[in-house]
Amino acid sequence: MTTPLASKDRSAQLKRLSSERFDLLVIGGGITGAGVAREAALRGLSVALIDGEDFAAGTSSRSTKLIHGGLRYLAMGDFALVREAARERKAVYAMAPHLAEPRWMMLPVASRPALWKYRTGVALYERLGAVAPQDRHQIWGEAELEAEEPRLNRKAFPMACAYREYLTDDARLVLAVLRAAAEGGAALANYLKAEKLLWTAQGGRVNGAEVACALTGERFAIRARAVVNAAGPWVEQLAAEDPAPAKKALHLSKGVHIVLPRKALPVQHLSFLETQDKRLIFTVPYLDTVFVGTTDTSYDGTDPLWPEILREEATYLLEPLKRYYTDAALTPEAVVGAWAGVRPLIAEAGKSAKATSRKDEVWVGRGGLVTVAGGKLTGFRKMAESVLEAVEGATDLTLAPAPGPTALPGAGAPIPTLVARLPKESNLPPGAAERLARLYGEDSSAVLAHGAAPLAGGAVLEGEVRWALAEETPQRLEDLIYRRLRAAWFAPEERDRLLVPAAALMGQALGWSSERQAQEVAQTKARIAQELAFKGLALAPAA
Repeated sequence: MTTPLASKDRSAQLKRLSSERFDLLVIGGGITGAGVAREAALRGLSVALIDGEDFAAGTSSRSTKLIHGGLRYLAMGDFALVREAARERKAVYAMAPHLAEPRWMMLPVASRPALWKYRTGVALYERLGAVAPQDRHQIWGEAELEAEEPRLNRKAFPMACAYREYLTDDARLVLAVLRAAAEGGAALANYLKAEKLLWTAQGGRVNGAEVACALTGERFAIRARAVVNAAGPWVEQLAAEDPAPAKKALHLSKGVHIVLPRKALPVQHLSFLETQDKRLIFTVPYLDTVFVGTTDTSYDGTDPLWPEILREEATYLLEPLKRYYTDAALTPEAVVGAWAGVRPLIAEAGKSAKATSRKDEVWVGRGGLVTVAGGKLTGFRKMAESVLEAVEGATDLTLAPAPGPTALPGAGAPIPTLVARLPKESNLPPGAAERLARLYGEDSSAVLAHGAAPLAGGAVLEGEVRWALAEETPQRLEDLIYRRLRAAWFAPEERDRLLVPAAALMGQALGWSSERQAQEVAQTKARIAQELAFKGLALAPAA
């Protein structure tokens, strides 16, 4: 028996949020807010969490999708950050093996001195992360590379250092953490925007927020004894409402990733590649795609939710491929998906985006508002512990001990075991078993119980839509295609065919008219076209 993110009756969920007084209100439904809500619910607090958009709509679905310590941050001297994040990889794996898959990360090298440099850094990284002996790095020469990564340009890179990192699906991780919070009794709602904070008449203490539902227009107050501001790129706006705000500023950093068909770049392992300006980027094989990223530039645009992707950014990411892999002189026209996210880093005077630390910071305003910014996806659990320590210090709330890395919904067998088992449960189309295992873990059987037929002749199943509607509260077709099914980026060959049948199933469940279904399809097509506009494609017309 599973616990949905929220009541399928949205009006009942909004009524609960408007009528109860909670111990804690969390504003922001990305990985940071989700982690705080889970931690607080499991430590005995009554919790409400809201997001003005969909859960994980921002940066928490736009990462490089790695549970990693950040080897490259060793060069920045962030040893404490690397140590904590490297060790937290084990915690996330314990919580959800299907969302933290051990994979080899390959560092191609051109010379013996370069190999020595990388090996020294990796050895330190493994020591900081307390890596088990069986998972320590390997050195691959000619024979190993022929077997492990035959497309690598071995004339230029005759050796490689391979070490362990973990691959995740960031949006699915957020949803799993939120479901854990719901199992602990948390009340959760997407598309519920905090329009302004509420303060006590005497003492000027924060005690809730006025909110507005983007779907119904309903407005009401959520009351809480403490409020956590985990709004990502928007934390400064909320923090400024404190009567005496802390003097903190964000440095917004934009990261772009591009997606290629696996057949165009048939690589086998995660890899670090060096760009022309000496930055390191990743190539990541995932399902039938390979994605490449990320850029790291300061962002001063006006839409941090959907930042523009430029053709020169795609070209920048494609350039190293032709140097590292044979037959990989690809142009932006080969790109089948792309995303850009904005990271809310803590500003450091005189430092560029790529030089700014990824360390998280928590601060408390004079009015008691607890704000958190910075940090890495990998460290969400430790960030939550720090936030709740600040909450406890700023209020009269008493918390139970930290729960540690408890299992998330879907936790169980690792991915290879699930991939072997699932075809025995249902007659699955090619690719469906791996897809189910990675996205849903042990919940795959429940997904199949909702329907094992392909939705549009590919690997995406009808049951996935019905499962999402029952368990994960998508409110718009975009929520389903981008953040529940993950089809916008990782099922490009069937992506367009999915839209109409998926909208029809959502329409049945949510009472959409045929006109509303058509509008949702048009809006989602336009969103996909917007992300790929750097290819020179015309945007699909909105309905």
